[in-house]
Amino acid sequence: MEELDGLDEVLTAGWTLAEDGKSISRSFRFADFSQAFAFMTAVALSAEKMDHHPDWTNAYNRVDVTLSSHDIGGLSARDVKLAKRMNALAG
Repeated sequence: MEELDGLDEVLTAGWTLAEDGKSISRSFRFADFSQAFAFMTAVALSAEKMDHHPDWTNAYNRVDVTLSSHDIGGLSARDVKLAKRMNALAG
């Protein structure tokens, strides 16, 4: 796995590195469905601009996210950048 600037920062902020080192994941929780959906909408706009899209699911107030760069078969700087953006959007 390449050395990724900022990876330690996102891991400290609640993301988990997969055992194989090829992805990071996090579960975000919000007060209700509306807040969870607003978060997903804001992330979707950022992800589209980055041309880098998360694998995620939503159940009521929870959004579970996995980030990996499928084109390289593992983590990239784009994953770290999107994780940081998601952390900022989640507050």
